Amino acid sequence: MTGSPEVGAMAGIDERHPRIQARRVSFDWEKTPLHWVPGDPVATHMINSFHIVLPEGEKWFIQCVKDATPHIKDQKLREEIKGFIGQEMVHARSHQGVLTQLLERNGIDVSKITVPAAQGNAERPEQMAALKKKSPRLWRFRLRFELAAVASIEHYTAVLGQWIMDNERLDEVGVDPTMLDLLRWHGAEEVEHRSVVFDVYQAMGGKYPMRVAAWAVSLFFLYWAVMGGGMYLMKQDPTIKRKVTLPRVYRSYRKSVRKGHVPGIFKLLLGEAPVYLKPSHHPSQICSTPQALEYLLRSPAARAAGYDPY
Repeated sequence: MTGSPEVGAMAGIDERHPRIQARRVSFDWEKTPLHWVPGDPVATHMINSFHIVLPEGEKWFIQCVKDATPHIKDQKLREEIKGFIGQEMVHARSHQGVLTQLLERNGIDVSKITVPAAQGNAERPEQMAALKKKSPRLWRFRLRFELAAVASIEHYTAVLGQWIMDNERLDEVGVDPTMLDLLRWHGAEEVEHRSVVFDVYQAMGGKYPMRVAAWAVSLFFLYWAVMGGGMYLMKQDPTIKRKVTLPRVYRSYRKSVRKGHVPGIFKLLLGEAPVYLKPSHHPSQICSTPQALEYLLRSPAARAAGYDPY
């Protein structure tokens, strides 16, 4: 694929402002096993934790950028916001499918996490409207902080997207191809739109100190989502007969990291700090849009959706 004319043309892509388009993909989970990383339930469920938080998380991201859009004057950024929203809507729907068609089918109930998250999203518009009426200044402060938090999370999702596109060990170990395509398609689009929320935050007058504070908050959320979510899923896994304890899970997790099935969470979260917290940082400085687009050219789901490269 690397030598194709389409990929050659993509080498000249503007990393800061690539064209962002939603791809209406769909996935069939009928043949996907519960442990889609063969013989590694810990790696499977650590990554499955993203399926729990992303459907409502993506909807929150959308709410934040929609709130900011009327205040964005840059027409190019407004167009990028449209593409971002379209992609995030498909992401939310696709991960929801994993919950309903794979996890629930295997007796795993995630409503303890998803129901409160959905309620928070449902209540947020009214809360923001009331806050804006009461104090436009506080409304803007809250929105900026939320945008800064989303921008931090988007940094890590882009880095994870690059990691999973680069990781050939997942192919070698026989990861379920449908799940691998979902993760790589999503990761590629995270790389593609990685600059949008960061640029919205700056356009809304966001400054460096708030970016740092929101990053710290996001760090705790991401750690809880991956480690806590993974533990939550393993305790419900009907195929795991031994008692799920933190020491056992941690030992298995370290083995999974060494095998390349999952990234090291501490290395990921803290190792990216010098990158993201550099005052001059911009998301376009990391990851590769041409590589993301190259994957999307061969993604089974994107091809089935009629993806037309540019």
